Amino acid sequence: MVTAIDRSQLLRLMEFEDAQVVDVLPGREYEKAHLPDAISIPLREFTAESVSILSREKPVVVYCHDGL
Repeated sequence: MVTAIDRSQLLRLMEFEDAQVVDVLPGREYEKAHLPDAISIPLREFTAESVSILSREKPVVVYCHDGL
């Protein structure tokens, strides 16, 4: 299920539910700036194999230029 969230919801998910934050921006942009503890999986590399590092037991928050 895909749902847009705001900053306060993200902070709650990260603090209380150990959410996994995934940055789908290109690697160079990730290197310039990203959210704390964000995992870089550029959208062009977003495959079943690349996301296999994520836990199915924890929430996943994906973000890009357009938001969360």
